[in-house]
Amino acid sequence: MMCALGAAVCFGTATVLQAVAARAAGRGGGGEAALLLRALRQWRYLAGLTLDGLGFLFQIAALRSIPIYAVGAALASSLAVTAVVGARLLGVRLTGSEWAAVGVVCTGLALLGLASGTEGGRPGSTALKYAMLATAVAVLFLGVSGGRLPGRGRSLVLGLGAGFGFGVVEVAVRLIDGLTPSALLTNPATYALLLGGGAAFLLLTTALERGSVTVATAGLVVGETVGPAAVGVVWLGDRTREGLTWLAVLGFCVAVLGALLLARFGEAPAPAAKAPVGQA
Repeated sequence: MMCALGAAVCFGTATVLQAVAARAAGRGGGGEAALLLRALRQWRYLAGLTLDGLGFLFQIAALRSIPIYAVGAALASSLAVTAVVGARLLGVRLTGSEWAAVGVVCTGLALLGLASGTEGGRPGSTALKYAMLATAVAVLFLGVSGGRLPGRGRSLVLGLGAGFGFGVVEVAVRLIDGLTPSALLTNPATYALLLGGGAAFLLLTTALERGSVTVATAGLVVGETVGPAAVGVVWLGDRTREGLTWLAVLGFCVAVLGALLLARFGEAPAPAAKAPVGQA
């Protein structure tokens, strides 16, 4: 569980650091390429990329040691990290309800930590590996069709699609049973991981650029938690500690609910507006 929480801290902090760097880089002229080059010269942006890489390593370690439902809920809690770090570095004012949502996330994760057992011992079947690859392909098609929808519907569909893609990554990590070149190249789960992760980033970027951040992030949270958790329990044998299934279900629901309440932090929050001179 500590690795999953470490991944959440890394991802949530990276979001804020990259936002600070991107806003500073945006003060110059030029197009998107020039903006990226200026951002890459800033230590905050590079630190954010490093944290993203470290978070992914923590995520892999967590997925190889604890149930997928616990990892998914912990990763969703990165929104709470973004909210708290953003409040400090970007001067974002959190409302009382948002601070309460941060507390809800922490409570849910604590319950999950008490109730979750070790990862399931069932090996993933060949059919499940191909099913993950097919899901990754479907996510790409969902992005093409969802991008044509209007307004909030587009944001929700693209966000859900991104969540499904990240969910494929979570399951695929468990389905990779060998790290030798021959084992990786012949395993459909390897291609599912690469395709699902790439498609997820593409869909999420499109959703955040063209629609509501809150709606897209809500879809993302649901997509990357519920489906993979069900796959882990039904097909991979993920279980809870003896007699604590109810506590794990409660903790999972509470953590995801708290993350949904913080959905506006799916994209790094904007700095708090300063009052004009002469006004309180």
